[in-house]
Amino acid sequence: MSDALRAGKLPSKLLGELLREFAGDTGSPGEPSFASVRLGPAIGEDACAIDVPAGTLVAATDPITLVGSELGSFAVTINANDVAVMGVRPRWFMAVFLLPIGTTESEVRALFASVRAALDETGATLVGGHTEITGAVSQPIVVGQMMGFSPDRRIVPTGGVRAGEGVIQVGPAPIEAAVVLAEQAGRTGSVPDDMMARARAALRDPGISVVDPALLAVQCGATAMHDPTEGGLSSGLYELSRASNVALEIDERAIRWFEPGVVVCRALDANPWGAIASGTLLAAFPANLVDAALEALADAGFEAALIGRARSGTGVRLSDGSAVVEFERDEVARVASG
Repeated sequence: MSDALRAGKLPSKLLGELLREFAGDTGSPGEPSFASVRLGPAIGEDACAIDVPAGTLVAATDPITLVGSELGSFAVTINANDVAVMGVRPRWFMAVFLLPIGTTESEVRALFASVRAALDETGATLVGGHTEITGAVSQPIVVGQMMGFSPDRRIVPTGGVRAGEGVIQVGPAPIEAAVVLAEQAGRTGSVPDDMMARARAALRDPGISVVDPALLAVQCGATAMHDPTEGGLSSGLYELSRASNVALEIDERAIRWFEPGVVVCRALDANPWGAIASGTLLAAFPANLVDAALEALADAGFEAALIGRARSGTGVRLSDGSAVVEFERDEVARVASG
């Protein structure tokens, strides 16, 4: 029987087993002045944290395989999100550009222009990387690495939720799925023109960056934050739950949905709960800080809602007691595979 794996993230169980082999690695034993791993690889954690003499370095990496002119922008923004949800401002970007044979100079210039524009918007700087034309890829791939620095060593992990805390959703879902699936859904003829236009423009409006709301959330006292990506809002909630060893009780009526994303998903028989959801932030707050956090986020122009509470136990359930559906693979990947 074949043990071939499906496209997308590794199954959580397999990845967890593999990562446990690295548990306890701290860097350079016997060299106290050198870097020490404070937060290493773990299911649900968006980035790593490395203590150095002057503070804490936060770093994240993600590959982007999106086809189109926004490839470079995606690479910057997705990696910046992963640093920001640790409560640290993204500062330095590195990237590996793997480009297929036949790539033109004008295409390379457009790719780098996309990267530059996104870096300017984020406030980060390109500091290095590698660029290569290779027959090993059939479409452009950008593997980005973003870094930030916390001089006071404060970070906000995914696994920081405690029982009794409230979970706030900032930004609707699924924004990225709307962008990725727009053209395919448009061919079904079932998506209204206004929804198609909003889906195609979703990278800019409402956008997939969560950097600003994440940095504001940490100022408001967030104890944990997470950036739902593959597997959508559902996987993001389960990752938050498992990383923190708590159960989450979710009020389905409070969920903020991005209507064009929902319409596009339904046109392709995809469940929006499991569709890639970059552009959404999950943040946990002590009960006494929830109202102030919601007010501050709203005043700053961010759509936010209290969608649930953390309880003792495990799992993610709706208010009626039923489990939130969990997806083995992202719905966008499933649709794309035919």
